[in-house]
Amino acid sequence: MKKKFTKKEFKDFKKIILKKKEEVLDDLKHITDDTLKKSQKEASGDISGYTYHMADVATDNYDREFSLGLASNERRALYELDDALKRIEEGTFGFCDDCKGPIAKIRLKAVPSARLCIKCQEKREKRR
Repeated sequence: MKKKFTKKEFKDFKKIILKKKEEVLDDLKHITDDTLKKSQKEASGDISGYTYHMADVATDNYDREFSLGLASNERRALYELDDALKRIEEGTFGFCDDCKGPIAKIRLKAVPSARLCIKCQEKREKRR
């Protein structure tokens, strides 16, 4: 039997999701500002016109690739949070995609974008 959330609980989860979304957007902005918008000279602090050492260029490239990976993870988190907001609007938020049972409220407070209950999440992770 499916248990429904109250309107207040949906409102509370929506607040949690919007707060997390704001944090992710802020993190994404910092990653973009600190890494992706700077030239290699600015990132290294070198303002001279001299050429770079190959090791410095490699380190800069690694740092940029790492930051791009972080930005990609942040975008994925943003998508999942937007999807959770959509499920709230549809009334499907809080129910497991696999078993269709309710997801524990404590889990949703910790991971508001969760689509699986703990039991189904563990099953999926064991299959990997």
